[in-house]
Amino acid sequence: MTSFVTLPGIGNSGGSHWQSLWEAADARFQRFAPTSWDEPVLRDWISALERTILAAAPPIVLVPHSLACLMVAYAAEAIAGKVAGAFLVAVPDPSEAKFPKQATTFRDPPEIMLPFRSLMIASRNDPYGTSDYARARASQWGCSVIDVGELGHINGASGLGDWTQGRDLLTAFCAGLGIEG
Repeated sequence: MTSFVTLPGIGNSGGSHWQSLWEAADARFQRFAPTSWDEPVLRDWISALERTILAAAPPIVLVPHSLACLMVAYAAEAIAGKVAGAFLVAVPDPSEAKFPKQATTFRDPPEIMLPFRSLMIASRNDPYGTSDYARARASQWGCSVIDVGELGHINGASGLGDWTQGRDLLTAFCAGLGIEG
């Protein structure tokens, strides 16, 4: 049975965020827990990710949102061979003015091919990163990319509820990995 590790961005994902709703609806989803959601430190977030992966049963699919997508790229080499894939949602652009100042350790993400299959989900009107940025980052990381239209930052404020479209995309991504979604 597939294990899903949800990786919220800065500030965590509240009760109306699709990550929280997916966790509540499906016991296969488990959230990683860094020391601080509001004052993120890259090394701490990576350690929390590694601990969560060690505790999960394979196959493991990462489900990061926003800032956590950048963390996955930084952690990629350390977690290679331990995860089946990553479903990257709303990758932020660290050069954007809205990028959180307290997330300085997440700036300049590596421009590497991710060593596991990945799919990037992007919104045309994401205030934290343009569609062009998402496509460029997806190309660098070797990801496929899906444009889901105008969904803002694809978070609780976007009013998506349990985001059925996203769940369907995750299920299809897992089918492409040859695992249960």
